[in-house]
Parts: sequence; C-alpha cells; structure tokens
Amino acid sequence: MRRPPVDPTLPGRRLGRAGLILVQVLVVLLFAVLAVRLWYLQVPMSDHYRDLAVSNHHQRLVVPATRGQILDAAGRPLVSNRTELVVSADYHALQGMEDGGEDVLGRLSGVLDVPVEDLRQRMRLCGPTVQRPCWPGSPYQPVTLADGVEPSVALQIMESADDYPGITAQAQAVREYPQGEHAGQILGYLQPVTQEELDAREELRTRFTGVDQVGRDGLERVYDAELRGTPGLRTLGVNNHGEVMDVISDEPPVAGMHLITHLDLRVQQIAEKALADGIAARPGADAGAAVVLDVTNGGVVAMASVPTYDPSVWQGGIDQETFDEMLSEEAGEPLVSRAYQGHYPPGSTFKVSSLSAAAENGYSLRSTYACPGSVNIAGQSYQNYAGGGHGSLSLHQAIVVSCNTIFYNFGYQMWQQDGGLHPEGEPEEAMANMARGYGFGAPTGIDLPFESGGRIPDREWKRTFWEQTREVNCRRAEEGYPEVAETNPGHASYLKRLAHEHCVQGFEWRAGEAVNFAIGQGDVLVSPLQLARAYAAIANGGTLYEPRVGRALVSADGSTVKEIEPSVAGELPVSDETLRYLQKALTAVPKEGTARGAFGDFPQDQVSVAGKTGSADQQNKETSAWFASYAPADDPQYAIAVFVHQGGTGGAAAAPIAREIYEGIYGFSDKNGSKPALPGGEPRDELPVVRSDGSIDVLER
Repeated sequence: MRRPPVDPTLPGRRLGRAGLILVQVLVVLLFAVLAVRLWYLQVPMSDHYRDLAVSNHHQRLVVPATRGQILDAAGRPLVSNRTELVVSADYHALQGMEDGGEDVLGRLSGVLDVPVEDLRQRMRLCGPTVQRPCWPGSPYQPVTLADGVEPSVALQIMESADDYPGITAQAQAVREYPQGEHAGQILGYLQPVTQEELDAREELRTRFTGVDQVGRDGLERVYDAELRGTPGLRTLGVNNHGEVMDVISDEPPVAGMHLITHLDLRVQQIAEKALADGIAARPGADAGAAVVLDVTNGGVVAMASVPTYDPSVWQGGIDQETFDEMLSEEAGEPLVSRAYQGHYPPGSTFKVSSLSAAAENGYSLRSTYACPGSVNIAGQSYQNYAGGGHGSLSLHQAIVVSCNTIFYNFGYQMWQQDGGLHPEGEPEEAMANMARGYGFGAPTGIDLPFESGGRIPDREWKRTFWEQTREVNCRRAEEGYPEVAETNPGHASYLKRLAHEHCVQGFEWRAGEAVNFAIGQGDVLVSPLQLARAYAAIANGGTLYEPRVGRALVSADGSTVKEIEPSVAGELPVSDETLRYLQKALTAVPKEGTARGAFGDFPQDQVSVAGKTGSADQQNKETSAWFASYAPADDPQYAIAVFVHQGGTGGAAAAPIAREIYEGIYGFSDKNGSKPALPGGEPRDELPVVRSDGSIDVLER
C-alpha cells in the first residue's frame, strides 16, 4: 500500500531542516573556539610553554655563597667559618610517610647514636606552645637533625639512601666564634630562615638554597645582606631519566664581604675582664657595662656587658632549658647588652648637661654658688650625697666635689622660670632640651639592633605617662594594696595615698621632679653608650657622632673596599666657653675630686684623664656606680663610660674599672705584662689587607 507524499510545509519537515542548520552553526562555533584556543596557546602563551618544555630538560641548582667573616680592627677573626658534615631531613617527605617518618628516624637514631626522641623534637616546627629543641626555620628547607657528624657516619647514610628516604648528609659551612664569649652580644648569631622571612625578603626567595640562615642579632643581623653574599646558579642539562648530560650555564656564587670593625680584640678582652672583676669585688653588684669610644669618629673600640654569653650556644639548635635561662632574670638576661640596650639613672655624671643648661640660660661661669649640706625646696629637704656642705663654690669646684645642692637649686629655679606647676604658654624646658642636645632620650644610631633610647622626662612626658597609667592608679587608690598590707600595713597605706595622688594630679610636673632631674635621678634614664658618646663630644670639641662598630666592608678577594664613613648626629648646643670650662673641671676630678682615690697613683703626667663619677639610686635597689671619662685630657682619643649595677659609689666601684682599661690601652699595668693593647695609644689608621687568595694580613704593632 503506497503512503501519501509528505507535505514539506508540515511542521515536522520544517523542524528537521532547522535542526540541521543548528548543528551546522554549532560545528562552526566549535571550530572557531578551537582556533581561538590554538592561537592563544601558540601566540600569547608561547613563551610560558617554551619555558615549561625547556624545564623538562633543564635543572636549576642554587649554589650557596660563603658568608663573610667579622674581623677586629687588626684583622683578627671574631666570627669565621668552618665546614662540617650535617645530617638533615625533608620535613614534608617524612610527614608524608604512613608512619610520619618514625621508621626512618628510628634507623637514623642508631646510626647517629642520638635518642630517637631527640630527633622527633628537632623535627617539630617551633611555635608559641612548642618547647625547644624544635625547628625555627621554614618547613621547606632541610631540617637539621645533627651537625658535626663523623665522615664515616655520613658515608653510611649516603651509601644506604634507600634505607633513609628524605634524609641527606652533606658538608655545610657553619659559623665559628673563635673568641668564645668575647664581644658575643655585639656579634649576634644566625638562625634558619623562617617562612615569613622568605615571603618578605625577595633576595632570599629568588635564590633560596634550602640551607640559608639569617642574622638574628648584633652585627650578623645589621650587616646580613653584605655578609651573606650572592648564591650562584648552575643550570644542568638532563635527559628523561634525570641524568645530567651537560652544564648549560654556570653563574658562580659571590662570597660575602668581610666586615672589619673598630673593635680591638685586646681592648675588648681587657674591658670585659676589668668589668667582670670589678663587679665580683663589689658585694651586691650583679651586672654592668663598659664602653670605649674613639672620640674622633665615634668608632666602638670595645663594648663589654656582664652577664654575657657565647654565641656558639645557638649552633645546632638550643634546648629549652638553655633558652629559658638566657631570658631569665635569675641568670641576668645575658642576651641583653647593658651597654646599649640597658638604661639607668646616670646620677652625677649627668651634671655636665645640667651645668651646660644653667650656663646657657643666664647662670654665670664666673660666679660662686652656695653649697650647703641640704636645701629645703617646696617643703622637702634635699641633701648632698655625703651630707656635708662646702660653703661657696665655683661651678668648676661644684663638678670636682660633686655638690648636689647647687644643682638642686638650678633645677628648681629653672622650673620656676618655666612657670612651675601651671606654666602659661609653652615652657622653655631648658634642662630637658639641653639633655636632648647631648644625645640623651633617643637612640644613638649605633649599627646594632634593638637599641634603647633611654628617657628624658619633662611636662609633656609626665602628662602622657599619667594618661597611660591613670586607670591603674585610680583602681589602686580605691582598692589599696591588700597583698602589701598583710606584711606592712604602713607601707600599704602610703602606696594607697600615692596612687590617689597619681590618679588625681599625676599629670603635674612637680618641683621635686625638676630637682632630681638636675642630678640625673628620678625618671632620667640613659644607657652607658649614650653617656660615653656625650663625654666623647665634650672631649672632641662638641661633635656628637653616631657610634659605629663597623669600619669597612672588604670583598673576599680584597679587590673591593667600602669604608663606613663616620656619621655626625649633631653638635652640642653649648658655647665654646662653656665647653672649655667643662673640660677643665672634668680634668680636675681624677686628680683632686671624687675620682682621686681611683687615680691617685695613675701616671697622669703621661696620660691625663678627665671624668666624672656618679652614684645613682633606684627604688628597692642598692646604689649603682658610674664613671664617665676621656683621655688624654690634653689630646683626647678615647672616651670610657663604666656602669656597675648596685655597685655602690662611682669613685669606689666604677672609676677603678675605667682606670684598669686605660692601663691596658697604654700599657701601665703589670696585669697585661706592661704591653700596651694599642701601642702609641692610638687606634690603627690602616685597614688589615685581604689578599686575592683570601688570606688576611693581621696588623701587629
């Protein structure tokens, strides 16, 4: 039976033709998309995929650079390098194993003769809740499990690589501290690079070797970029099996520069010994510092601090007990350098600033001033240190005998001139401004990290401090001191009244605070380095230098020398007349004043010493001793400041230490075999020579 013909105008016929057209359009679109994609891959992305293809046949190898040494002024090594065998683990490789790498660590424990628990601890990443030992670096670099490994042990690990997956044994350069504790706080130390540092420092990230370390403190931190050098980059041609076929390019590493310092190792050793012996000789003394500066350029010839530590303690990781001890108050916090990170009331050594403020603000250097045993100011009695008076004195004599009452009156009278408790307008704050002109109250700018700026208080500081502490004082004024009242009700009552006073009127800069300011007491705080720099400026005619430990950077082959030029921070805001007056007064102190006991038989005819003693009181502590000085007085070369915490008077505790340092420098003492640490009494003008073969000519004279 025949079917009737289909009418092409029917809906089904029309739909079939439309579908065919739609399919054709889709095919065209697909080809267009494919063409666009091919163009994108071949034109805009061609370089990217070419690099990927090349990388399949190339392997980049970053070659570590040798870190530069740190040398003293004569070229003697303070920090050098040595090569030792180190066993390391790939953190992610071990963590990716089913047992977390336990089996590997167990076998490794037997080979290294190290308890497996110790290896587990070293594999942990350091964090706030993780005790040392742990890994302080990035988890993407090899984790050091053991250093100083015997060659036979390293060879056994390398030859049995299948038994120790994720473990490597290789030679690495590590820091060596041949002088032990000497200058340890100045030198600093290295630690593995953290992930945060990799993210922040492009020069580390672009050529990260996997074994990089960075300076964490001291000179190692400040001059890290110069000392570390530039890692090399070797590109190897490899086949499909990873076998090296040839060396395509080889950019050798550039060794780090050597840092030559102003430090003289012999003077440093003398200063450290004199300070340690002086502290040991004073019952109750527990810490101190001594600073020796070159007054002509601000160079740091020596800087001692007690207690101190040996930087090699960081090598190979540090255990929690040692780490806690280094931060503990019981051990004296040896990581903290009292020389430039500590700050203390300077006592009478500060009178050079107060005298300058008085002289520059109307008090005559030709007049005499009453020096009674005590003065009554604003209803309170203030006494001389020894309690006795000296009649009428010139300001020269006031420095020589260290008359407090003259300076008490200066502080009070200048406070009154400013308007007292409630000044109208902007007070002059002449005492505080002069102290800042001497460099107090701000960091010196020394090339060491974490320097303390000390404190120079004034009315503005007092109001800021009151605002910061008002809430606590007001709460104490209401609640009292029940913990003190249990053992000392009278003292608790006093503290409660004091807290109420600070709560209500703590913003006021009072007469007593101005009086104490004038003799370097109360809230005045300075560092030994700041004090040494101030006396160096008096010695050299008024120039305040930024102290510098670094003197020059020299390339490993000696071809490049970059001297670190002295940097002037400012000039003392005093007249030439005032400066000469101060110099003459300070020269008399060791001969006839408060330091004559320490320098009685010192050969002043050969080297005349100028200086000032200081004895500073702090609440709940014994008196601390100061001596700030320079020599020779007629042709100044060195400034020395000594501080002994809770050591007693400056003349008895600090001045003898300074004397011993001067004796060592000039060869006046049998303790050093009468051989001067610096023949001629002058720092070395020339730099030690670094030869093209890397050897260093040590200057001996």
